Amino acid sequence: MAGNSEVLARTPQAQRGAAHVAILMCTKDGAAFLGEQLDSIVRQTHGDWSLIVSDDGSRDATLDILSRFAGDRAQKVAIRRGPQQGVCVNFLSLATDPSIAADYFAFSDQDDIWYDDKLERALKWLGTVPNDVPAVYCGRTELVSNDGRSYGLSPLFARPIAFRNAIVQSLGGGNTMAFNAAAKRLLETTGRLDVVLHDWWLYQLVSAVGGAVRYDPQPMLKYRQHPENLIGSNQGWGARLLRLRMIFQGRFRDWNDKNIAALERIPAHLITPQNRATLELFAKARTAPLFKRLYYLKQSGIYRQTVFGNIGLIVATIVNRI
Repeated sequence: MAGNSEVLARTPQAQRGAAHVAILMCTKDGAAFLGEQLDSIVRQTHGDWSLIVSDDGSRDATLDILSRFAGDRAQKVAIRRGPQQGVCVNFLSLATDPSIAADYFAFSDQDDIWYDDKLERALKWLGTVPNDVPAVYCGRTELVSNDGRSYGLSPLFARPIAFRNAIVQSLGGGNTMAFNAAAKRLLETTGRLDVVLHDWWLYQLVSAVGGAVRYDPQPMLKYRQHPENLIGSNQGWGARLLRLRMIFQGRFRDWNDKNIAALERIPAHLITPQNRATLELFAKARTAPLFKRLYYLKQSGIYRQTVFGNIGLIVATIVNRI
């Protein structure tokens, strides 16, 4: 297995022609479904990619599967030891590593199945964004069971994509995310901060600095729903009630503690003045008396994507759990 020092140096896109994508995958005991995910990567209509895998201590056949896959491919495949501090830290260990260079980057889970044109669709939009503007593409998923049976799509979000939303809601799953080199440099600049989720952090970070975010209403992959990650689908009343319970238990407040602390560590000149004001008003709303909490929340303009989500936000404000 390659060590963390392995470097994937790439020549600039302008010198090479086709855009190169570095696929950033994290694994841990994923042997049951990993093969299907790897097969779907091979089927991509955009074939100029490298795969960098950070494994967090798998004890099943995951590493054997990856090693065989690496031996069979013309594309570069690198396997490294993960930090073993959880999924978020593992993904950020890849996303903040300056030795991993490419034109574009895509997060990958170990158990999804990508649609054949996933990368092509992402690059089509990302290629319209100026190279110096941080940009991230994300979107909906097709929800499938462990045995691959489809049972619907993730919710369709229609409200504006902005920092005022990002500060209180993770929009698109990391498994759907692709981003450009400017966004990668931004992640490298901020480093491995203590945040809740790597995908939520990327949405917050890129929107905070005035970058470009695209939410694709068309699904791009099959997202396998295990019993323990059903809440991740944001689907159904069960997930909604669980989220409401988490508000009263203080989980939402704890998440905000982490995210606000991380956002406040971003160099002040990078965040737009409007987004800096939004962050300050939200911070005030979390500590003020009740009526001022509601006032500051309204002034901040913060919102979630659904009616139920915004009701939950108001409830959290009233019971002082934001």
